[in-house]
Amino acid sequence: MGNFVLQDLVDAGPAMRTVSLPRGRQTLHTMPTSCGYEIRDGSGYDWDGRKRGLAPFTVLQHCIGGQGNLRYENRTTVVRPGETLLLLIPHYHRYWLDQGERWEFFWISMNGEEALRIHRSILAITGPLLRLQEKTVDQLAHCCHRLMHDGETPGAASAIAYEAAMVLYDDVFGSHPTFAQEYRALQHVLSHIEAHLDQRLSVDELAEVAGFSRAHFSRIFAASEGLPPAEFVLQKRLRRAAKLLTKTADMPVKEVSALCGFEDPNYFSKVFRRLYGTSPSDFRTSGMYASVTGPTRRDELERNLK
Repeated sequence: MGNFVLQDLVDAGPAMRTVSLPRGRQTLHTMPTSCGYEIRDGSGYDWDGRKRGLAPFTVLQHCIGGQGNLRYENRTTVVRPGETLLLLIPHYHRYWLDQGERWEFFWISMNGEEALRIHRSILAITGPLLRLQEKTVDQLAHCCHRLMHDGETPGAASAIAYEAAMVLYDDVFGSHPTFAQEYRALQHVLSHIEAHLDQRLSVDELAEVAGFSRAHFSRIFAASEGLPPAEFVLQKRLRRAAKLLTKTADMPVKEVSALCGFEDPNYFSKVFRRLYGTSPSDFRTSGMYASVTGPTRRDELERNLK
């Protein structure tokens, strides 16, 4: 493909754009938050993944020229031309430019449930530094260029962000059969969890469903979903319980507990209170999850339960 669109992006010169939904609009599953092309010099460029707020989003940043530094968890490396950063925020990482160095790059930041899911799956398998195909870089540059210069509506901007996520997906999983196999295995495990929340779901069983060793499964699952398997299952059980408590007013709490896989009602009440700050019975009568609380509160509860 020749990076012709990447050259168009460079020729247009440094620019950036912040994208946001108008207040009150429906949340979109993939939404760009910012994008741009920059040439930075000196030491004034420094981002800490633990100091950028609590709202989750991702950064996809391709190095065109110069170099930058990345400290990811406890390892420091140099980001060179042709390499692409993929980072989840909040997270323990830092990327920066040293005094006297130069870094030329373009980036797309995005949020939304689907964007986070896809990027977590990629990070679980590749880590934060990717070496993408030339045509992939060109397609990502095209997405960035359109987001910056075409004044897209929120829906159109969301479609471009999703396109960028799918381009990355195809490059990573299409070019590496092992990665694709692991991704499909994780999706199978997620479906298995949803279908068996009323049953015992041990980490050993889930690893067997995936076809991996317990250690390997636990590592890639936590990197993909942001939680260890056992905690993820617990969150899913509590989410189902919250919905049952509000949609089945006559169902005893003990029965809700059993339907969500909690053998001990006392333990169910304990972990439920830890998350919601109230007992299951009071949660039901207070209508915390009901429509009287409004969509904003419901969204917050949904996010806490994911």
